[in-house]
Amino acid sequence: MEFIHALLEYTFLQKALLTSVMVGIICGVIGCFIILRGMALMGDAISHAVLPGVAISYMLGINFFFGAVLTGVLTAVGIGYVSQNSRIKNDAAIGIIFTAFFAIGIILISLVKSSTDLYHILFGNVLAVRSSDMWITLVIGIIILTAVYAFYKELLVSSFDPTMSAAYGLPNRLIHYFLMTLLTLVTVASLQTVGVILVVAMLITPAATAYLLTNRLSVMIFMSASFGALSAIFGLFLSLIYNVASGAAIVLVSTFLFALAFLFSPKQGVLFRTIRARKVKSALRDNSLKG
Repeated sequence: MEFIHALLEYTFLQKALLTSVMVGIICGVIGCFIILRGMALMGDAISHAVLPGVAISYMLGINFFFGAVLTGVLTAVGIGYVSQNSRIKNDAAIGIIFTAFFAIGIILISLVKSSTDLYHILFGNVLAVRSSDMWITLVIGIIILTAVYAFYKELLVSSFDPTMSAAYGLPNRLIHYFLMTLLTLVTVASLQTVGVILVVAMLITPAATAYLLTNRLSVMIFMSASFGALSAIFGLFLSLIYNVASGAAIVLVSTFLFALAFLFSPKQGVLFRTIRARKVKSALRDNSLKG
């Protein structure tokens, strides 16, 4: 009741809730494709590589959205270029490029901002979200959801079977960079809520939770977005009630939901798999005794 009362009374909390829920939804949606393509490390890379863009935007006095998107896209292109034009494999290219960008970002921020500002960029501060940040997040959310809906079939085929996708004449490389652009937009939208460090958790954990519960991509996307939104709501609630970091609280709620699915999923859960394994062993034992 205290949370609902505060939500009705304080405008900043309303903006924080709306922004958090939208971030949870879009992270859940894009995270599904990141999970299916085995690109969790790429999500981590881009989430860290936007840091120099944020610092440069601050130095130029413009919204961090522009600089962050630019450096995020440059990182994706740079990783692809290095892995495609050398013997360096994709995971090594990711490690080289994103750490370089992240280091540049830390140096730039240390030159122009205080450690407190750096803390908020790294770990988020959704309770201090501005109206402009909220509207940017909503616009990004609409763009991402529209793009996924419009190109759902292309993303579906290229995610499950790149060879078949190429046989159909789909431009796999272009689809890859398109998805990386969407991933960059999600990362930028998440900076204010969970920050650079924790955004990868919101990209991966809700989608991984949904992955344990269904085999259909459309259902997985819906469930992942729902888990992301629920994590945002209850995480913000815990943040306000117990006075803890909002981004960390949101991530921990998401992790708790994953733990429930990991243990109790009807098909993939540890508990039910253990029960089924014991039933099979018992049946084999009974058959051997009868024989």
